[in-house]
Amino acid sequence: MPTSEPSVPVVAEDPYAPEHLADPYPLFARMRDAGPVAFLAEHGVYAVTGFDECRAVLEDWRTFISGAGAGPKNLHREESWRLQGIMESDPPVHTAMRGALAAVVSPRSLRGLRAGFEAEAAALVETLLERGEVDLVRDVAEPFPLRVFGDAVGIPREGRAENLLALGAKNFSTFGPDTPLARHHFAAGEGTNEWAMANCARGRLAPGGLGAQIWAHADAGGITADQATLLVRALLSAGLDTTILSLGAVLAALAGHPDQWAAVHADPRLVRFAVDEAFRWESPFQSFYRTTAPRAAAPAAINGVVLPPDAKVAVFVGAANRDPRRWGPDADTFDVGRNASGHLAFGMGIHQCVGQPVSRMEMDVLLGELARGVARIEPVAEPERYLHTTLRGWSSLPVRLVPA
Repeated sequence: MPTSEPSVPVVAEDPYAPEHLADPYPLFARMRDAGPVAFLAEHGVYAVTGFDECRAVLEDWRTFISGAGAGPKNLHREESWRLQGIMESDPPVHTAMRGALAAVVSPRSLRGLRAGFEAEAAALVETLLERGEVDLVRDVAEPFPLRVFGDAVGIPREGRAENLLALGAKNFSTFGPDTPLARHHFAAGEGTNEWAMANCARGRLAPGGLGAQIWAHADAGGITADQATLLVRALLSAGLDTTILSLGAVLAALAGHPDQWAAVHADPRLVRFAVDEAFRWESPFQSFYRTTAPRAAAPAAINGVVLPPDAKVAVFVGAANRDPRRWGPDADTFDVGRNASGHLAFGMGIHQCVGQPVSRMEMDVLLGELARGVARIEPVAEPERYLHTTLRGWSSLPVRLVPA
């Protein structure tokens, strides 16, 4: 909380209120119009919503640090509910952890997994087409990553669905303010972190898997044993939480825009454009926090606006990815023909999601198989929105798949 009245526009509306979580974009537009930096009166934090401002914060890790926590709680002064991982660390700790993770999940190292992913996708799509009516979240977006990526990491199959989905919701509930909705997700994940930490330990991981490869970096002295466990957990988040939400987002968008699905079906090479456009249009992470450095050499400034030291700054990448100053007047339109590369859904700078090759490959494989096998996606019931203070996605998308 600032020690004096903030010298930036004050926004009285709460972006974390349920009505804005359900449809955040009108408020995001008002926040962008208010100025390069705003102050959220409800939560006592600064906020950035424009594309250029969000990118500037994410790229300047020295001024806008992560070690004080990715949520509004300042972990330099308050205790974290769990050990801080790669997302809530700064160099040099972050450098060592990122190096180990990047070596394991590089596109080259993941290439050997593709054939197995493709076989699983083909089997799943065949089953889905036999059923006809399916739920694109519960029958597609959730089970596919849980199966293929869980196997790739090498964690036990038993308990994945029951623990990992709730753990993601619990973990990311702390990346936003302490609201009734955040407390709901946090309570619903009770025990899941303990399950994950136990099953990310060396003895629980299959030999040769991505998790075991991370542990090899610990054996070589590049990271500690505690960091290895945290990195395996982070790897699961990169390949599951973001992927599941983004798969749901792109499938919902394509189901709701039959002309866009027709284009992808006619030319499956458009899948990679649809994936990036989905990340931009419905960013799975809507917001997270940085903290202005408490003892910076120069004052923290965003587009000429000076902020006090040790202040929390909410970075609304969901708003940045709809900023018409970056994406044009049709920024609110889902268009698979758009070049959406450069979006901020994976972050930017040293904290840009190192696991994104995993998520991209999972989505490319599964959506490519669907594009080849499904002529039309026809909604059969109203979809259900998934409400969360940090994440955005769907709980249910009932549809009929019409085979090609």
